[in-house]
Amino acid sequence: MSAFPIGVMLDSFRKPWTEALDIACELGASGIQAHGGHGLLAVKTVTPAVKKEFMAQMRDHGLVVSAICGDLGKGFGNPELNPELIETSKRILDMAKELGTDIVTTHIGVVPQDPAHPRYHIMQDACGELAEYADSLNAHFAVETGPETAKVLCGFLDSLHSTGVSVNMDPANLVMVTGDDPVRAVHTLKKYIVHTHAKDGRKLLDRNPEIIYHVITPQEPVTDKAFIEVPLGAGSVPFKEYLDALREIGFNGFLTIEREVGENPVADIRMAANFLRKFF
Repeated sequence: MSAFPIGVMLDSFRKPWTEALDIACELGASGIQAHGGHGLLAVKTVTPAVKKEFMAQMRDHGLVVSAICGDLGKGFGNPELNPELIETSKRILDMAKELGTDIVTTHIGVVPQDPAHPRYHIMQDACGELAEYADSLNAHFAVETGPETAKVLCGFLDSLHSTGVSVNMDPANLVMVTGDDPVRAVHTLKKYIVHTHAKDGRKLLDRNPEIIYHVITPQEPVTDKAFIEVPLGAGSVPFKEYLDALREIGFNGFLTIEREVGENPVADIRMAANFLRKFF
């Protein structure tokens, strides 16, 4: 079977960034996804010297940037906040191009199922502007899957008439939040997928995604967990069928390992890389 390049989210190591690069190189990763909203490469504070040093270290380790994470933690559902969020997102994409990647992954908020919903059009306007800017750079803002079904997301993307806003396929988010089938989702979203996250999880409870993603305020705090992230292979993502589907649509981009929980992320990331290679 054909292999996919393996990447790792830099933040997932929870180590100083130079040490994280050493580990990524040692476990055989080809790429790194770094965050452009906070940390080392925070677009509002990063200096040219830091970017130069980061890229020098990447080259020394034989690594490339698979994508930059541009999630600003708010989505694009609030018209009062959107102008600043859009401009910051554009600057993150500019930086991504400097660092050698055409992809910025992001969360846009929960796309309403009903296109007549007022927030649908607010998000449409914001993402339309982002798509136009990405198109001008031959690049992509890649929306992370999960808060809505693949069908709803595909309909929203179709309405933009552009691939400037595309898809970062996260199969775990689909199974954890909406219960959507990630294999079917690959085929539904095939023309938009430009990057993927390798993550696994299980859905525990049925919850309104808008509560999980803080789009609306619940009447009472949600104290029980709706889902759980687990190491690759221990959750509900059918990885063999999922990877086969990616091959079928002609995807040849990164499987970027993301580990947001766990007491020993380095061990979990190592196990994830070995798990993925079983299918190559």
